[in-house]
Amino acid sequence: MKPMLLNRKVGEVIDGAVVGLSGYKLQITGGSSKSGFPMESSLSGTGKAGVLKLVAASGKSKGVRKRKTVVGPVVSDDIEQVNAVIVEYGSKPVDEVFPKKEKAEAQAEGKQ
Repeated sequence: MKPMLLNRKVGEVIDGAVVGLSGYKLQITGGSSKSGFPMESSLSGTGKAGVLKLVAASGKSKGVRKRKTVVGPVVSDDIEQVNAVIVEYGSKPVDEVFPKKEKAEAQAEGKQ
């Protein structure tokens, strides 16, 4: 995990230079832990907890809740993946900073 992302919370806006997008602003929208548990903004801290989640708002299972394990909204060493969206664009287009690979190149790399 990059040190600049540690102790940041879900919903916080960060500088895009952390991931190579200088001039951009990114908002953290979520993530998941090393164990695969999603981040939940209703908790506090970095630990795991079991919370009741609504299964369906309508239909046969309307009102049914299940206990799901989630982690807190603070980015720590246990967080493996961080999701973010661009809230402010920089001078260069994203496609120029991160060029797309052609499908043929991707398939050729997969065969080797």
